[in-house]
Amino acid sequence: MIYDLIVIGGGPGGYNACEKAAAGGLKVLLFEQRNVGGVCLNEGCIPTKTFLYSAKLADGANHGAKYGVYANGVTVKHEEVVARKDKVVKQLTGGIRAALKGHGVEIVEATAHIEKKSAEGYNVSAAGKTYTAKRLLIAAGSEAIVPPIPGVKEQYAAGFCMTNREILDMKEVPEKLVVIGGGVIGLEMASYFNSVGSKVTVVEMLNKIGGPIDSEISKLLQKNYEKKGVTFNLGCRVTAVEPGKVVFEKDGKTESVAADKVLLSIGRRAASKDLGLENLGIAMDRAAVITDEHMQTNMPGVYACGDINGKSMLAHTAYREGEVAVNNMLGIRDKMHYNAIPGVIYTNPEVGTVGETEETAKAKGIDYVAKTITMRYAGRYVAENEGGDGILKIIVDKKWNKLIGVHMITNYASEIIYGCCTMIEKGITIDEIKKVVFPHPTVCEAIREAIFML
Repeated sequence: MIYDLIVIGGGPGGYNACEKAAAGGLKVLLFEQRNVGGVCLNEGCIPTKTFLYSAKLADGANHGAKYGVYANGVTVKHEEVVARKDKVVKQLTGGIRAALKGHGVEIVEATAHIEKKSAEGYNVSAAGKTYTAKRLLIAAGSEAIVPPIPGVKEQYAAGFCMTNREILDMKEVPEKLVVIGGGVIGLEMASYFNSVGSKVTVVEMLNKIGGPIDSEISKLLQKNYEKKGVTFNLGCRVTAVEPGKVVFEKDGKTESVAADKVLLSIGRRAASKDLGLENLGIAMDRAAVITDEHMQTNMPGVYACGDINGKSMLAHTAYREGEVAVNNMLGIRDKMHYNAIPGVIYTNPEVGTVGETEETAKAKGIDYVAKTITMRYAGRYVAENEGGDGILKIIVDKKWNKLIGVHMITNYASEIIYGCCTMIEKGITIDEIKKVVFPHPTVCEAIREAIFML
Protein backbone atom coordinates (compact mmCIF):
# COMPACT_ATOMS: atom_id res chain seq x y z
CA MET A 1 0.00 0.00 0.00
CA ILE A 2 1.14 3.53 -0.78
CA TYR A 3 -0.04 6.05 1.80
CA ASP A 4 -0.87 9.68 1.10
CA LEU A 5 1.10 10.77 4.17
CA ILE A 6 3.56 9.26 6.60
CA VAL A 7 4.04 11.15 9.87
CA ILE A 8 7.11 10.42 11.99
CA GLY A 9 6.42 11.33 15.62
CA GLY A 10 3.18 11.18 17.61
CA GLY A 11 3.58 14.31 19.74
CA PRO A 12 1.26 17.34 19.59
CA GLY A 13 2.36 18.37 16.09
CA GLY A 14 2.29 14.84 14.72
CA TYR A 15 -0.95 13.44 16.14
CA ASN A 16 -2.90 16.63 15.47
CA ALA A 17 -1.62 16.70 11.89
CA CYS A 18 -2.66 13.05 11.46
CA GLU A 19 -6.21 13.84 12.51
CA LYS A 20 -6.42 16.91 10.25
CA ALA A 21 -4.96 15.06 7.28
CA ALA A 22 -7.23 12.05 7.71
CA ALA A 23 -10.24 14.32 8.09
CA GLY A 24 -9.17 15.92 4.81
CA GLY A 25 -9.32 12.58 3.04
CA LEU A 26 -5.69 11.45 3.16
CA LYS A 27 -4.63 7.89 4.00
CA VAL A 28 -2.27 8.41 6.94
CA LEU A 29 0.35 6.27 8.68
CA LEU A 30 1.89 7.39 11.97
CA PHE A 31 5.19 6.15 13.42
CA GLU A 32 5.76 6.61 17.17
CA GLN A 33 8.63 4.86 18.93
CA ARG A 34 7.45 5.53 22.51
CA ASN A 35 3.97 6.72 23.40
CA VAL A 36 1.46 8.83 21.46
CA GLY A 37 1.29 12.31 22.92
CA GLY A 38 5.05 12.78 22.77
CA VAL A 39 7.14 14.53 25.38
CA CYS A 40 4.39 17.07 26.11
CA LEU A 41 1.80 14.58 27.24
CA ASN A 42 4.05 11.88 28.69
CA GLU A 43 7.08 13.70 30.10
CA GLY A 44 6.40 17.42 29.97
CA CYS A 45 3.41 19.75 29.84
CA ILE A 46 0.68 17.55 31.29
CA PRO A 47 2.65 15.65 33.98
CA THR A 48 4.20 18.87 35.29
CA LYS A 49 0.81 20.56 35.47
CA THR A 50 -0.59 17.73 37.60
CA PHE A 51 2.39 18.17 39.93
CA LEU A 52 2.01 21.94 40.07
CA TYR A 53 -1.72 21.83 40.76
CA SER A 54 -1.09 19.64 43.81
CA ALA A 55 1.57 22.11 44.94
CA LYS A 56 -0.83 25.01 44.43
CA LEU A 57 -3.42 23.33 46.65
CA ALA A 58 -0.77 22.78 49.32
CA ASP A 59 0.45 26.38 49.09
CA GLY A 60 -3.12 27.63 49.44
CA ALA A 61 -3.74 25.48 52.50
CA ASN A 62 -0.44 26.40 54.14
CA HIS A 63 -0.95 30.13 53.63
CA GLY A 64 -4.70 30.32 54.12
CA ALA A 65 -4.43 32.33 57.34
CA LYS A 66 -4.04 35.50 55.25
CA TYR A 67 -7.59 34.88 54.05
CA GLY A 68 -9.09 33.78 57.36
CA VAL A 69 -8.73 30.10 56.50
CA TYR A 70 -6.72 27.86 58.84
CA ALA A 71 -5.51 24.36 58.04
CA ASN A 72 -3.41 22.20 60.30
CA GLY A 73 -1.11 19.37 59.36
CA VAL A 74 -1.20 19.75 55.56
CA THR A 75 0.74 16.88 53.99
CA VAL A 76 1.64 16.23 50.38
CA LYS A 77 2.07 12.52 49.64
CA HIS A 78 4.34 12.73 46.65
CA GLU A 79 3.89 9.10 45.64
CA GLU A 80 0.14 9.75 45.33
CA VAL A 81 0.82 12.85 43.23
CA VAL A 82 2.92 10.66 40.91
CA ALA A 83 0.15 8.05 40.77
CA ARG A 84 -2.42 10.70 39.83
CA LYS A 85 -0.05 12.02 37.18
CA ASP A 86 0.15 8.54 35.68
CA LYS A 87 -3.66 8.26 35.70
CA VAL A 88 -4.07 11.62 33.94
CA VAL A 89 -1.47 10.73 31.30
CA LYS A 90 -3.09 7.33 30.69
CA GLN A 91 -6.51 8.93 30.29
CA LEU A 92 -5.29 11.54 27.80
CA THR A 93 -3.10 9.21 25.74
CA GLY A 94 -6.02 6.82 25.54
CA GLY A 95 -8.17 9.65 24.23
CA ILE A 96 -5.62 10.49 21.54
CA ARG A 97 -5.37 6.87 20.45
CA ALA A 98 -9.16 6.67 20.19
CA ALA A 99 -9.28 9.87 18.14
CA LEU A 100 -6.59 8.63 15.75
CA LYS A 101 -8.37 5.30 15.37
CA GLY A 102 -11.65 7.11 14.78
CA HIS A 103 -10.05 9.04 11.92
CA GLY A 104 -8.67 5.86 10.38
CA VAL A 105 -5.02 6.64 11.12
CA GLU A 106 -2.77 3.58 11.16
CA ILE A 107 -0.19 3.55 13.96
CA VAL A 108 3.12 1.68 13.92
CA GLU A 109 4.89 1.60 17.27
CA ALA A 110 8.49 1.40 16.15
CA THR A 111 11.54 3.51 15.41
CA ALA A 112 11.28 4.91 11.90
CA HIS A 113 14.17 5.44 9.49
CA ILE A 114 13.89 7.39 6.24
CA GLU A 115 15.35 5.62 3.22
CA LYS A 116 16.18 6.95 -0.24
CA LYS A 117 13.27 8.09 -2.36
CA SER A 118 11.96 5.71 -5.02
CA ALA A 119 9.73 6.15 -8.05
CA GLU A 120 6.74 5.22 -5.87
CA GLY A 121 7.42 7.91 -3.27
CA TYR A 122 9.13 8.42 0.06
CA ASN A 123 10.19 5.26 1.88
CA VAL A 124 10.35 4.71 5.63
CA SER A 125 11.58 1.50 7.23
CA ALA A 126 10.65 0.19 10.67
CA ALA A 127 10.86 -3.21 12.35
CA GLY A 128 12.04 -4.92 9.18
CA LYS A 129 9.33 -3.51 6.90
CA THR A 130 9.30 -0.66 4.41
CA TYR A 131 6.40 1.75 3.99
CA THR A 132 5.86 4.24 1.17
CA ALA A 133 3.98 7.54 0.95
CA LYS A 134 3.55 10.45 -1.40
CA ARG A 135 4.40 12.89 1.40
CA LEU A 136 6.30 12.96 4.68
CA LEU A 137 5.75 15.04 7.81
CA ILE A 138 8.70 14.93 10.20
CA ALA A 139 7.53 15.58 13.77
CA ALA A 140 10.11 13.66 15.77
CA GLY A 141 10.31 16.23 18.56
CA SER A 142 13.26 17.00 20.79
CA GLU A 143 15.34 15.50 23.55
CA ALA A 144 16.82 16.85 26.76
CA ILE A 145 20.41 18.01 26.46
CA VAL A 146 22.76 16.08 28.73
CA PRO A 147 25.76 18.44 28.85
CA PRO A 148 29.37 17.21 28.59
CA ILE A 149 30.16 18.41 32.11
CA PRO A 150 32.67 16.25 33.99
CA GLY A 151 30.80 13.67 36.06
CA VAL A 152 27.37 14.20 34.50
CA LYS A 153 27.41 11.06 32.38
CA GLU A 154 28.47 8.89 35.31
CA GLN A 155 26.04 10.48 37.77
CA TYR A 156 23.20 10.26 35.28
CA ALA A 157 23.87 6.53 34.94
CA ALA A 158 23.92 6.26 38.74
CA GLY A 159 20.55 8.01 39.06
CA PHE A 160 21.92 11.03 40.93
CA CYS A 161 21.34 13.28 37.91
CA MET A 162 17.98 13.31 36.13
CA THR A 163 16.27 14.91 33.14
CA ASN A 164 12.59 15.88 32.98
CA ARG A 165 11.79 12.26 32.14
CA GLU A 166 13.21 10.69 35.30
CA ILE A 167 12.21 13.37 37.81
CA LEU A 168 8.52 12.96 36.96
CA ASP A 169 8.69 9.29 37.97
CA MET A 170 10.75 9.82 41.12
CA LYS A 171 8.72 8.55 44.07
CA GLU A 172 10.50 10.40 46.87
CA VAL A 173 10.97 14.09 47.62
CA PRO A 174 14.70 14.84 47.90
CA GLU A 175 15.78 16.85 50.92
CA LYS A 176 18.13 18.90 48.73
CA LEU A 177 17.45 19.37 45.01
CA VAL A 178 19.85 21.24 42.73
CA VAL A 179 18.44 22.39 39.41
CA ILE A 180 20.98 23.11 36.68
CA GLY A 181 19.26 25.62 34.40
CA GLY A 182 16.82 28.42 35.17
CA GLY A 183 14.53 28.04 32.16
CA VAL A 184 10.89 26.97 32.12
CA ILE A 185 11.39 23.29 32.98
CA GLY A 186 13.87 24.07 35.74
CA LEU A 187 11.68 26.75 37.29
CA GLU A 188 8.51 24.65 37.24
CA MET A 189 10.22 21.72 38.92
CA ALA A 190 11.92 24.08 41.39
CA SER A 191 8.47 25.49 42.15
CA TYR A 192 6.89 22.08 42.81
CA PHE A 193 9.65 20.59 44.92
CA ASN A 194 10.02 23.79 46.94
CA SER A 195 6.31 23.64 47.74
CA VAL A 196 6.47 20.01 48.87
CA GLY A 197 9.50 20.39 51.12
CA SER A 198 12.76 20.25 49.20
CA LYS A 199 15.55 22.75 49.75
CA VAL A 200 15.93 23.90 46.15
CA THR A 201 18.95 25.59 44.60
CA VAL A 202 18.97 26.79 40.99
CA VAL A 203 22.30 27.20 39.18
CA GLU A 204 22.02 29.24 35.98
CA MET A 205 24.68 30.40 33.53
CA LEU A 206 22.82 33.60 32.59
CA ASN A 207 22.37 36.55 34.94
CA LYS A 208 18.57 36.14 34.90
CA ILE A 209 16.01 33.35 35.10
CA GLY A 210 13.31 32.49 32.60
CA GLY A 211 15.47 32.67 29.49
CA PRO A 212 14.09 35.22 27.00
CA ILE A 213 11.23 36.53 29.18
CA ASP A 214 11.03 40.23 30.00
CA SER A 215 13.74 41.24 32.51
CA GLU A 216 11.30 43.02 34.83
CA ILE A 217 9.11 39.91 35.00
CA SER A 218 12.17 37.72 35.52
CA LYS A 219 13.38 39.77 38.50
CA LEU A 220 9.97 39.72 40.16
CA LEU A 221 9.57 35.96 39.68
CA GLN A 222 12.99 35.41 41.25
CA LYS A 223 12.07 37.68 44.16
CA ASN A 224 8.88 35.67 44.77
CA TYR A 225 10.77 32.40 44.88
CA GLU A 226 13.56 33.68 47.04
CA LYS A 227 10.85 34.62 49.56
CA LYS A 228 9.71 30.99 49.47
CA GLY A 229 13.23 29.74 50.14
CA VAL A 230 14.58 28.90 46.68
CA THR A 231 18.25 29.85 46.28
CA PHE A 232 19.50 31.19 42.95
CA ASN A 233 23.12 31.14 41.83
CA LEU A 234 23.14 33.19 38.62
CA GLY A 235 26.00 33.90 36.24
CA CYS A 236 27.50 30.53 37.18
CA ARG A 237 29.18 27.88 35.04
CA VAL A 238 28.82 24.32 36.29
CA THR A 239 32.24 22.67 36.12
CA ALA A 240 31.52 19.25 37.62
CA VAL A 241 28.85 17.03 39.12
CA GLU A 242 30.19 14.79 41.84
CA PRO A 243 28.46 12.36 44.21
CA GLY A 244 26.44 14.52 46.58
CA LYS A 245 27.27 17.92 45.10
CA VAL A 246 27.37 20.27 42.12
CA VAL A 247 30.53 22.31 41.53
CA PHE A 248 30.34 25.66 39.75
CA GLU A 249 32.42 28.71 39.00
CA LYS A 250 31.28 32.25 39.73
CA ASP A 251 33.34 35.41 39.30
CA GLY A 252 36.45 33.29 38.91
CA LYS A 253 35.87 31.44 42.19
CA THR A 254 34.96 27.77 42.58
CA GLU A 255 31.96 26.99 44.76
CA SER A 256 29.75 23.96 45.37
CA VAL A 257 26.30 23.12 46.65
CA ALA A 258 25.20 19.87 48.30
CA ALA A 259 22.48 17.79 46.63
CA ASP A 260 20.52 14.59 47.08
CA LYS A 261 19.32 14.80 43.47
CA VAL A 262 20.23 16.97 40.47
CA LEU A 263 17.88 17.99 37.67
CA LEU A 264 19.50 18.71 34.31
CA SER A 265 17.39 21.34 32.54
CA ILE A 266 19.72 23.38 30.37
CA GLY A 267 17.60 23.00 27.25
CA ARG A 268 16.51 20.65 24.49
CA ARG A 269 17.71 19.83 21.00
CA ALA A 270 15.89 18.57 17.91
CA ALA A 271 15.78 14.75 17.88
CA SER A 272 16.97 14.42 14.29
CA LYS A 273 19.84 11.98 14.82
CA ASP A 274 19.47 8.60 13.09
CA LEU A 275 16.26 9.57 11.28
CA GLY A 276 17.93 9.13 7.89
CA LEU A 277 17.37 12.73 6.80
CA GLU A 278 20.66 12.65 4.91
CA ASN A 279 19.15 10.08 2.54
CA LEU A 280 16.87 12.79 1.19
CA GLY A 281 19.36 15.63 1.41
CA ILE A 282 17.17 17.54 3.86
CA ALA A 283 18.65 20.97 4.64
CA MET A 284 19.61 21.33 8.29
CA ASP A 285 20.67 24.01 10.76
CA ARG A 286 22.75 21.90 13.12
CA ALA A 287 20.22 19.39 14.52
CA ALA A 288 17.14 21.31 13.34
CA VAL A 289 15.28 20.72 10.08
CA ILE A 290 14.96 23.92 8.05
CA THR A 291 11.40 24.77 7.03
CA ASP A 292 9.76 27.67 5.20
CA GLU A 293 6.59 29.54 6.18
CA HIS A 294 4.50 26.67 4.76
CA MET A 295 6.43 24.18 6.96
CA GLN A 296 7.97 22.57 3.87
CA THR A 297 11.60 21.50 3.76
CA ASN A 298 13.86 21.89 0.74
CA MET A 299 12.40 18.64 -0.60
CA PRO A 300 8.98 18.79 -2.34
CA GLY A 301 6.35 16.93 -0.35
CA VAL A 302 8.50 16.72 2.81
CA TYR A 303 7.34 18.88 5.72
CA ALA A 304 8.42 19.29 9.34
CA CYS A 305 6.66 20.64 12.42
CA GLY A 306 7.24 21.00 16.13
CA ASP A 307 10.51 20.88 18.04
CA ILE A 308 12.32 19.16 15.15
CA ASN A 309 12.58 22.48 13.28
CA GLY A 310 13.91 24.32 16.33
CA LYS A 311 11.83 27.46 15.75
CA SER A 312 9.63 27.45 18.85
CA MET A 313 9.83 24.41 21.11
CA LEU A 314 6.30 24.63 22.45
CA ALA A 315 3.43 22.17 22.07
CA HIS A 316 0.96 24.81 20.93
CA THR A 317 3.37 25.99 18.25
CA ALA A 318 3.63 22.40 17.03
CA TYR A 319 -0.16 22.13 16.79
CA ARG A 320 -0.37 25.15 14.53
CA GLU A 321 2.68 24.19 12.45
CA GLY A 322 1.17 20.77 11.80
CA GLU A 323 -2.08 22.38 10.70
CA VAL A 324 -0.20 24.72 8.34
CA ALA A 325 1.68 21.77 6.83
CA VAL A 326 -1.50 19.72 6.30
CA ASN A 327 -3.43 22.66 4.88
CA ASN A 328 -0.75 23.17 2.26
CA MET A 329 -0.78 19.44 1.45
CA LEU A 330 -4.54 19.71 0.88
CA GLY A 331 -4.17 22.73 -1.39
CA ILE A 332 -5.34 25.22 1.23
CA ARG A 333 -3.07 28.27 1.23
CA ASP A 334 -1.72 28.78 4.74
CA LYS A 335 1.46 30.03 6.37
CA MET A 336 2.98 30.13 9.82
CA HIS A 337 3.40 33.31 11.87
CA TYR A 338 5.65 33.46 14.93
CA ASN A 339 5.00 37.00 16.16
CA ALA A 340 2.23 36.05 18.58
CA ILE A 341 3.30 32.73 20.13
CA PRO A 342 2.37 32.67 23.84
CA GLY A 343 4.76 31.45 26.49
CA VAL A 344 3.76 30.42 30.02
CA ILE A 345 5.68 29.45 33.13
CA TYR A 346 3.26 27.58 35.39
CA THR A 347 4.89 28.55 38.63
CA ASN A 348 2.89 30.11 41.47
CA PRO A 349 2.45 32.95 40.53
CA GLU A 350 2.23 32.20 36.82
CA VAL A 351 4.06 34.06 34.08
CA GLY A 352 2.40 34.77 30.73
CA THR A 353 4.18 36.43 27.84
CA VAL A 354 3.65 37.07 24.13
CA GLY A 355 5.31 39.17 21.45
CA GLU A 356 8.12 41.66 21.77
CA THR A 357 9.95 42.42 25.00
CA GLU A 358 11.62 45.78 25.51
CA GLU A 359 14.92 44.07 24.74
CA THR A 360 13.77 42.61 21.41
CA ALA A 361 11.94 45.79 20.42
CA LYS A 362 15.10 47.82 20.95
CA ALA A 363 17.19 45.28 19.03
CA LYS A 364 14.79 45.51 16.07
CA GLY A 365 14.81 49.31 16.11
CA ILE A 366 11.07 49.55 16.81
CA ASP A 367 9.83 52.92 18.04
CA TYR A 368 7.80 51.72 21.00
CA VAL A 369 6.28 52.79 24.27
CA ALA A 370 6.08 50.48 27.29
CA LYS A 371 3.74 50.72 30.23
CA THR A 372 4.06 48.69 33.43
CA ILE A 373 1.30 48.67 36.03
CA THR A 374 0.64 46.77 39.24
CA MET A 375 -1.93 44.01 39.04
CA ARG A 376 -3.61 45.70 41.98
CA TYR A 377 -5.52 47.78 39.45
CA ALA A 378 -7.66 44.64 39.02
CA GLY A 379 -10.12 44.24 41.86
CA ARG A 380 -10.24 40.46 41.66
CA TYR A 381 -6.46 40.29 41.89
CA VAL A 382 -6.57 42.25 45.17
CA ALA A 383 -9.37 40.02 46.49
CA GLU A 384 -7.43 36.83 45.77
CA ASN A 385 -3.80 37.87 46.33
CA GLU A 386 -3.19 39.28 49.79
CA GLY A 387 0.07 41.20 49.59
CA GLY A 388 0.48 40.28 45.90
CA ASP A 389 3.11 42.13 43.88
CA GLY A 390 2.17 41.01 40.35
CA ILE A 391 2.68 43.32 37.40
CA LEU A 392 1.55 43.71 33.80
CA LYS A 393 3.66 45.26 31.04
CA ILE A 394 2.37 46.17 27.60
CA ILE A 395 4.48 47.24 24.64
CA VAL A 396 3.01 49.31 21.83
CA ASP A 397 4.41 50.16 18.40
CA LYS A 398 4.13 53.95 18.30
CA LYS A 399 4.19 54.13 14.50
CA TRP A 400 1.22 51.81 13.99
CA ASN A 401 -0.45 52.33 17.38
CA LYS A 402 -0.68 48.57 17.83
CA LEU A 403 0.01 46.19 20.68
CA ILE A 404 3.18 44.17 20.01
CA GLY A 405 3.99 42.67 23.40
CA VAL A 406 2.32 41.71 26.69
CA HIS A 407 4.07 40.31 29.76
CA MET A 408 2.51 39.50 33.12
CA ILE A 409 3.16 37.76 36.41
CA THR A 410 -0.12 36.94 38.12
CA ASN A 411 -2.60 34.18 38.87
CA TYR A 412 -4.51 33.10 35.73
CA ALA A 413 -1.76 34.43 33.44
CA SER A 414 -1.90 31.17 31.46
CA GLU A 415 -5.61 31.65 30.78
CA ILE A 416 -5.43 35.39 30.04
CA ILE A 417 -2.53 35.53 27.62
CA TYR A 418 -4.40 34.03 24.66
CA GLY A 419 -6.53 37.18 24.40
CA CYS A 420 -3.37 39.25 24.06
CA CYS A 421 -2.14 36.83 21.37
CA THR A 422 -5.33 37.48 19.41
CA MET A 423 -4.88 41.25 19.66
CA ILE A 424 -1.30 40.99 18.38
CA GLU A 425 -1.97 38.37 15.68
CA LYS A 426 -4.90 40.35 14.27
CA GLY A 427 -3.11 43.69 14.47
CA ILE A 428 -5.86 45.37 16.50
CA THR A 429 -5.12 49.04 17.16
CA ILE A 430 -5.03 50.55 20.65
CA ASP A 431 -8.14 52.59 19.85
CA GLU A 432 -9.98 49.39 18.90
CA ILE A 433 -8.87 47.62 22.10
CA LYS A 434 -10.27 50.51 24.13
CA LYS A 435 -13.71 49.63 22.79
CA VAL A 436 -13.50 46.00 24.01
CA VAL A 437 -15.66 45.31 27.08
CA PHE A 438 -13.77 43.27 29.67
CA PRO A 439 -15.75 41.33 32.30
CA HIS A 440 -15.68 42.70 35.85
CA PRO A 441 -14.30 41.80 38.28
CA THR A 442 -11.50 39.87 36.58
CA VAL A 443 -7.75 39.80 36.67
CA CYS A 444 -7.60 40.43 32.91
CA GLU A 445 -9.11 43.90 33.43
CA ALA A 446 -5.58 45.07 34.16
CA ILE A 447 -4.99 44.97 30.37
CA ARG A 448 -7.72 47.54 29.82
CA GLU A 449 -6.35 49.69 32.64
CA ALA A 450 -2.86 49.65 31.13
CA ILE A 451 -4.19 50.51 27.65
CA PHE A 452 -5.96 53.60 28.97
CA MET A 453 -2.80 54.75 30.79
CA LEU A 454 -0.72 55.02 27.62
